[in-house]
Parts: sequence; C-alpha cells; structure tokens
Amino acid sequence: MKEITQYAPLPESFYRQPTLQLAEALLGCLLIKETEEGMASGYIVETEAYMGPEDRAAHSFGNRRTKRTEIMFNEPGFVYTYVMHTHCLVNVVSGQKEKPEAVLIRGIEPVDGLELMKKRRKMEDLKKLTNGPGKLTKALDITIDDYGRHFTSPPLMIAKGIPPGEIKRGKRIGIDNSGEARDYPWRFWMADSPYVSRNRK
Repeated sequence: MKEITQYAPLPESFYRQPTLQLAEALLGCLLIKETEEGMASGYIVETEAYMGPEDRAAHSFGNRRTKRTEIMFNEPGFVYTYVMHTHCLVNVVSGQKEKPEAVLIRGIEPVDGLELMKKRRKMEDLKKLTNGPGKLTKALDITIDDYGRHFTSPPLMIAKGIPPGEIKRGKRIGIDNSGEARDYPWRFWMADSPYVSRNRK
C-alpha cells in the first residue's frame, strides 16, 4: 500500500492564485488523506469557487466572521471543513489574508485506497463513491477534525496529479436561496470525467 510520503505536496505559492483561477487549477490535482486505516486519494474533477464578502452564497458574505468561518480569514492553502446536514464538506481557503474566500472540492476520481473507500462508503460502484462533496469526504475520511490544517503537509495534502483536459464552467449547485449569486458561473469540472456530481449542465 502506498504511503503519503511518496507524494510531494504542492507548494504554498500554488494557493496564492486568485480564487477563480485556483478553482480551475485544482482540477486534476491529487487530494490525499492518510489515516490509521491507510491512505486514500483521488484526482479532483470538480470544484466551486466562493468569493467571500461580495458573494451571497459564501459563508463569509458581508465579512461574516464566526468560529466556523475564522479559518477563511487566514492565508490561502488552509483546510476549511464544515458540516452541512449530516455531511462534512472540504474547502481550500483562498484569497489574500483577511479576504475570506474558498474553493469547495465537489468531486474526485478514486486513485489510491479503493477497497478502503468502498468499505467506508459501503458500496462497490466506483463512479458513485466520490461524485459529490459529502461522498468524497466520507470515502477519504476527511472530517471536521481536519479544520485548520494546511494542504502542504500530512495527513491531508494536495499533490500534483494529471492534466485535466477540457474544462467546463457553469452555475454552482445547491445555493438556490442566494439571490443573484446562484447564477454565477463559478463551478468548474473536467468535461470527460464520469466522477463529477449529478448535475453536469
């Protein structure tokens, strides 16, 4: 079984890109989580950008600063996890310090630790293991305890992956109550990937 030390994390400078560029640049990168059970990973195939104070869909809209959003005000590259309903979702903190923006990781293509991911998700269908933000965190065992880590060091890292090929861009998903923000084309996905979430339009 592979270990996380076999991968080199992307440097801190990678995360200093403007948020929309970062959301696109993350496609094809390898998201890795190491636990006592072993390591699991997947290529990022779908992301959504949240543009902070000016974005009604962002948790930090209006510079809202709470215990949950505090990490978003930090330097880019930190892990922002939060629970929605019963699911933990994982985000990459982006934007400059004190400018609370983030990129949600919506889907990954399984790479390492397939049997471990199947066990965690209690299913065999590879295409459904990680094709949603709550599914991928359960498969990789990314939890609220990962909040505040940095993606440049274990146990949760992002490393160089594969070229993403054609990239598509469209509306974000599940933010119908966010006014005009629901129409912003800030979701990015790999056009040919079967691992993106259900809404591919």
